[in-house]
Amino acid sequence: MDYTLDHEKYLTELENRCILKGYSRQTIKAYHYNIRKFLKFLEKSRLNLNNNAIRSYLLTLNLSVNSMRLQHASIGFFFREILQKPFTTKEVPVMKKEKTLPKLLGKEQIKDMIGATNNLKHKLIIKLLYSSGLRLAELLNLKRKDIDFEKNIIYVRQGKGKKDRITLISENLKLDLLKYYSNNIFKTEYVLEGRKGKYSKKSVQKILDNIGKKIGVKVHPHMLRHSFATHLLDAGTDIRHIQKLLGHSDISTTEIYTHVSNRDISNIKSPMDNL
Repeated sequence: MDYTLDHEKYLTELENRCILKGYSRQTIKAYHYNIRKFLKFLEKSRLNLNNNAIRSYLLTLNLSVNSMRLQHASIGFFFREILQKPFTTKEVPVMKKEKTLPKLLGKEQIKDMIGATNNLKHKLIIKLLYSSGLRLAELLNLKRKDIDFEKNIIYVRQGKGKKDRITLISENLKLDLLKYYSNNIFKTEYVLEGRKGKYSKKSVQKILDNIGKKIGVKVHPHMLRHSFATHLLDAGTDIRHIQKLLGHSDISTTEIYTHVSNRDISNIKSPMDNL
């Protein structure tokens, strides 16, 4: 059967369904891209829209586990929600999620990063990500009105999963923010502004990459969030408080930091010491 004429119709229905379900722009964009590629594959291969075609398509891909899982989620959504066709992991198995420990930075490395730049905005990016445990998207969406200097808290609006939460703001960050406010004329309500309004992900990633090169470490934004959580755990903060600050729905997600924290390991004596 030739599905060529239905491509745009399917993609429009896909987007509309995602919007109605309240999916993020990033998810909608990913699903749209993946399904467009899948439909192109069907057009070239002349395969029908069924589980055999999905298996054939996935076997042609050479992607990371996370990317393959996203492909599976995209196609599964397309089959169930748009085509109203059965789709199960029994028919089309999904790759198991990789269990990797979070990569983080030591306290001295974070100090070195802050000291490696004289640009106040760049310092703020590092400090906000580390002191508050913000995700990159949450940092970019942060508005000046969401920072409460008197209570030392940040209101994170519509974070991952469209959930609001409260997190910390460092005392030594407040003066930097006030200096930044006084030295800038804002055109938007966001803390970080670029030439065209809100700051971009690529700009933050490039800044951290350049600063990382100066101190000899490969740095990405989420490493500062991992460091925030792990250093709080090292300092004895209850893991359920950390869960709330990070905005995790499930405590098991937060518990991954117990595997990289030095708090408990440092108190354990080697059996050699008891000989």
